[in-house]
Amino acid sequence: MITLGTCLMVSDTLVPLLSVARRLSLRKLPRCAALSGGQAIELLAQDGDRKRFRFRTPMGQTPDCCFSFAGLRNQVTLLIQKQEVEEGVEEGTVLSCVNDIAAATQHTVASHLAKRTHRAVLFCRANRLLPSQNPTLSGGVASNQYIRKALAVVAEVTGLRLLCPPARFCTHNGAMVAWNGVERLREGTGILAPEVEVSYEPRAPLGVDITAEVRAAAIRPPPIRIKIPA
Repeated sequence: MITLGTCLMVSDTLVPLLSVARRLSLRKLPRCAALSGGQAIELLAQDGDRKRFRFRTPMGQTPDCCFSFAGLRNQVTLLIQKQEVEEGVEEGTVLSCVNDIAAATQHTVASHLAKRTHRAVLFCRANRLLPSQNPTLSGGVASNQYIRKALAVVAEVTGLRLLCPPARFCTHNGAMVAWNGVERLREGTGILAPEVEVSYEPRAPLGVDITAEVRAAAIRPPPIRIKIPA
């Protein structure tokens, strides 16, 4: 979760990393057995070459601040299938190039977040929506040090300073939602009876949707070189 004053952008960044980790069968690696998918990707990426495999950054032609990782997941899945054929192994076998795939995936996710955040900062500043305080990064995404560094680059070039809580406090948003439920249950507040009908929505918008205004502004952020040591 990245908060820019009144502009709130939420991206479940760990989802693509988790799905890639599962597809790569990282649980079979002793050093990754006790880690979450996102942690495993970050660990293996430290020893990988992100330039060996290149993935297209999602939504490159969409001039707004929305996030999507569906296209990236498809790219990674196709690459994994190709490498399995080349190495002559079945699905579920850990590939020899797993570190490089992890590094390339992590870098593309970080680049996607950085580019969308850069546009958000420029839009908010142009429309006087950016207050004096600095942006804050929290949630599970903030536990990834590589992503922190990428967003710190954006903050630096836009004259801001990125603030992040200690990694141990950057839990996944699912844990935050669950704890909210625990507290409500204790207080007996907002608890529905089993027979009450509940409707589910695929999206849960918060605040005012200004996507159309952002697109109309057609902001093209200047290129930023995100060069981060592994």
